[in-house]
Amino acid sequence: MKIAIVKLSALGDIVHAMVALQFIKAHDATIEIDWIVEQGFAEVLRHNPDINQILTVNLKALKHNKAGLLKEIKKVRSFANNHYDLVIDAQGLLKSAITAKFLGGKTIAGFDKNSIREKIATFFYQQKIYCPYDGNTIDRNVKILSAPLGFTVSPAQIHEKKVFLYFDDNNTELNDYLSQDSKNLLFVIGSTWESRNYPKEKFLEVAEKLQQNVLIAWGNEAEKQKAEWIAERSNCVRALPKLNLNDLKALIAKTDLTLGNDTGPTHIAWGLNKPSIVLFGCTPISRVYQTKINKVIKSSSTVNPYKLNKEDYSIQEIEVNEVVGLINILLK
Repeated sequence: MKIAIVKLSALGDIVHAMVALQFIKAHDATIEIDWIVEQGFAEVLRHNPDINQILTVNLKALKHNKAGLLKEIKKVRSFANNHYDLVIDAQGLLKSAITAKFLGGKTIAGFDKNSIREKIATFFYQQKIYCPYDGNTIDRNVKILSAPLGFTVSPAQIHEKKVFLYFDDNNTELNDYLSQDSKNLLFVIGSTWESRNYPKEKFLEVAEKLQQNVLIAWGNEAEKQKAEWIAERSNCVRALPKLNLNDLKALIAKTDLTLGNDTGPTHIAWGLNKPSIVLFGCTPISRVYQTKINKVIKSSSTVNPYKLNKEDYSIQEIEVNEVVGLINILLK
């Protein structure tokens, strides 16, 4: 059996969906799996032994270059030459549903109208899966990828997951940032919205209280400036160079703990079975699984998962001592 998974973006959503791969293979090792993804996120999928082909699209570029539409359609239609038995739209958007349709699978599966953000997408599915929209994000991703194949995955199985993110450990320069004499911590200070970001002043205070080797990852110029601002004010903090996704995975695998906002790079630690703390304000903690080594700290605000409030800056209220205390517990 040959299947295609359409999960185009974003980084954290792709990570949360990838956990299902090991369970698909455990259910039927003969299933061949291709994954269709935005080219900017392809590297997070790279080297996973359960994926046969990573097929990339560049639909995001169409926002600024409509002339590329026909080229992208032709590319996606060419993927149909793989003759898929089943195509699963794990994204639940109109663009992902159309992408799934172009793949020409014998059956297209996706969320039903009560489980999806863009209900029009359900028009393209023959098999429709119910999974509460306000449910745990990881559970939703696992169900949409397992139910069409006729099996279920329990929360206990997810808690006992194997590592499912892999990388080339060929950037020896990363080792220069790691300490042999203290704990190595990675801070992820950025995210999509400013209201999801813990203040740089508090990240600095956390670093100062810990006095460990703190490294800061960043993804754009604004985040770089924040990272450098923190590093300039602490002798135990260093801003990293710009990392690609392979090097980010490699670095997280070598650090003792990742602390960050609710964003993709922070969630990579969970996929690598490495200790992590995710800070939540305006987004729901149902986006993650908590384990013995993967914890969350949530602000006091109430979150409506059906309509997130981008003006909720309550993450700023999370106390530094609470963060430091939990880090110390996990480091022990």
